[in-house]
Amino acid sequence: MRLDGIPLWDGTEYRGPVDLSWEPDRITGVDSAPQLRADLCVLPGLVDTHVHLVGHAGPGDPPDFATWPLVTTRDEQVLHGAAHAQRAMRHGVTTLRDLAGDEAQIALRRVFDSGVLPGPRIQVHGVVGMTAGHNDLFVPPAFPGRKPTADGPDECRKLVRTWARAGMDGIKLTTSGGVLSIGDKNAWRNYTRDEIRAVVDEAHALGMLVASHAHSEDGIRVAVEEGVDSIEHGTLMSRDLAETLAARGTPVAPTLLINEAIAAGRVPVTPEAMAKAAELVATRDVLLAQAAALGVRFVLGTDANGHHVQFGDQFAEVVHMTRILGMDAESALRAATSDAADSIGVPVGRIAPGLGADLVVLRGRPWERIEDLAAENIVAVVSRGRVVAGRLP
Repeated sequence: MRLDGIPLWDGTEYRGPVDLSWEPDRITGVDSAPQLRADLCVLPGLVDTHVHLVGHAGPGDPPDFATWPLVTTRDEQVLHGAAHAQRAMRHGVTTLRDLAGDEAQIALRRVFDSGVLPGPRIQVHGVVGMTAGHNDLFVPPAFPGRKPTADGPDECRKLVRTWARAGMDGIKLTTSGGVLSIGDKNAWRNYTRDEIRAVVDEAHALGMLVASHAHSEDGIRVAVEEGVDSIEHGTLMSRDLAETLAARGTPVAPTLLINEAIAAGRVPVTPEAMAKAAELVATRDVLLAQAAALGVRFVLGTDANGHHVQFGDQFAEVVHMTRILGMDAESALRAATSDAADSIGVPVGRIAPGLGADLVVLRGRPWERIEDLAAENIVAVVSRGRVVAGRLP
């Protein structure tokens, strides 16, 4: 497989026209060449570090977000998850990290890795959350089929070990309340410092990264001080926290579009969720732009779930990062490719010999004009070395 004389943005910078060759699933050659296709370019497949694959994937208006998981069989939910993953892949997102996974997402990862079905690369994190915490409050109080929770350092360690046994790539920890959880408040503390320390220590001992859901300043602070590996949302990040995160190089996934959509009521949500999101968005933009100016390492993370952000909206999120965070086009592309891949430890996000063959052939020059990063400009998508959308020129 090869592309000749095509302009290359390699995940870090523009390299000019190249002859690019690969074999499933490895890039074998990147050599300077005379330009043959001035209208097109090639860049790495995008990496979305924060998604939720299991959600409604059907056409039309989605059903109620809170009740769909309760009334849909698990077998059917897995098929929706596969559809979401493949839709993201066809839209140029060739690596996804699910941050509320269980055996269903692990099954999808194995099926895609083995080639049973075509699909993107997937990482899966299991949630460690407390009783009455953010993750627990997605389920009504009387419903018996609750997700596992852990209270106290020993239970937290056990749940980390349980997820490790199940084959998880990492742990998602909740250190603040959230937006879509029912009867929750963003400012509510989730976990004591001892519990957080136990989760981070046990996960790291078992070779797993820890991603911390944190909206509030206190939730971000305790997560950072206890050594988590990434911050998810990071909405109310103070200046001193931004300076600490920048100095440590800790990645932050800002999930911009979903909070705006909920706050504005552009998606079906409860009045409670709309009010919580509106309160966050009212102060978010100034804080996150300040954090970006201080050097915080923002990476692509959409919180896509099929209800509030669609799989396929990732390009729009990258464009929006330039508007809200003040990033230039190349910085936003790096945040969605090489830096996102580095933040979760996968050998993609760059186009270089020996790396995985995940590519997007696109009309335009998105490293100069970020608006060229649009679904309608996709000519072809290559995932794991195989064409999965469009046609190679």
